[in-house]
Amino acid sequence: MSFESLGLNAELLRAVSEKGYTTPSPIQQQAIPYVLEGRDIMGAAQTGTGKTAGFTLPLLQRLISEQPAKGQRPVRALILTPTRELAAQVGESVKEYGKHLPLKSAVIFGGVKINPQIEKLRRGVDILIATPGRLLDHVGQKTVNLSKVDILVLDEADRMLDMGFIHDIRKVLAIVPKHKQTLLFSATFSKDIKQLANGLLNSPALVEVAQQNTASEMVTQLVHPVDKSRKRELLSLLVGSNNWKQVLVFTRTKHGANRLTEQLITDGITAAAIHGNKSQAARTKALAGFKANDIRVLVATDIAARGLDIDQLPHVVNFELPNVPEDYVHRIGRTGRAGREGEAMSLVCVDELKLLRDIERLIKREIPKEVVEGFEVDPTIKAEPIQNGRGRGRQQKPSRKPAGKRGPSNSSSARRPSAKSRSNNGGNGDTNGNQKRPQQQQRRTQVRSGNR
Repeated sequence: MSFESLGLNAELLRAVSEKGYTTPSPIQQQAIPYVLEGRDIMGAAQTGTGKTAGFTLPLLQRLISEQPAKGQRPVRALILTPTRELAAQVGESVKEYGKHLPLKSAVIFGGVKINPQIEKLRRGVDILIATPGRLLDHVGQKTVNLSKVDILVLDEADRMLDMGFIHDIRKVLAIVPKHKQTLLFSATFSKDIKQLANGLLNSPALVEVAQQNTASEMVTQLVHPVDKSRKRELLSLLVGSNNWKQVLVFTRTKHGANRLTEQLITDGITAAAIHGNKSQAARTKALAGFKANDIRVLVATDIAARGLDIDQLPHVVNFELPNVPEDYVHRIGRTGRAGREGEAMSLVCVDELKLLRDIERLIKREIPKEVVEGFEVDPTIKAEPIQNGRGRGRQQKPSRKPAGKRGPSNSSSARRPSAKSRSNNGGNGDTNGNQKRPQQQQRRTQVRSGNR
């Protein structure tokens, strides 16, 4: 099948050709005709499947075929994403695919000054890509009008629910017109996603191209057992001895990302960290340096697991395993994209063996283990509880708290901002490396953790 057979117009086909694409991916083959027909869509697709083009191309064609009155340029398509990086990525796709069309787009998210965004909105845009919190900031200041929205896209909807944005999403849904075309895309069809879809979509077409929570078959997975204190030494050895040029490394916390970056630089490896405490300018600079091969190692928290789009990324390393097994799938999904092979390596210490078992249970396979010579595990080291990162109440708890150790009330879960404070800081969904949840759920998690 070709892009021509999908019914796209000449301007879009020209843009697709200029990007070097000749054959649509499965998600594009299924989604594009439905969107062109005006159907609502409930789509499930893992990262790297071409999902963004699957809704961007037909969205652009629908807008160009239904031009508003001359002189008017209201927001007619609204695309909601959970993070700044994903918003920027989608915005870039809209710009590239629509470069031969007389349409204007804008990307708005928190972490940057709001006045330039206001000025751009005043000049008029056809397509608006936004994170929920910053969008509601503009709504509150009456700097954006959503009364003419014809197409609403919820991209990475499961991630938005994961990050506690359900209330923000409902506020947006109450503002946009009731009669519109809605496209909902998610990596999985969880119970919460189905519940959201039932109240939002009208007789949707079901588009599903990937089995739920499966790791890409194009990714070679490997575990290196290693003592926690020697992880950084092993990582530096692997990068240096194998002459790796582009390595995306995941840590659980922002502090851990900063510390590891400094240690790698000391080892003579160019590295940069990307997480929610970094300014948007710093994050953009780090990502640009990584894509240009000026930076060999990009150290990221899970905020980047779905928001980064790096062509031909060869290596992903889990310096620390995620507390939530599904995040492992999202992390390694950064490589092995678009039919290319990739390698995902995990450095696993004794503290993380339960997390590893949870991941293997999720992906329904055992990940091969390989001990690197000189880095044999010390069998006398006992497992310690893991208290940092996206806990969701799954931390390993000792039966008796050792003297001097901090209890659950001092854990990272207790320090998560409430939904109200998230809204006040721009609510862009990625102001720190730990993911956010509504206060009520946060309190329940703390109670459960404290009673274990």
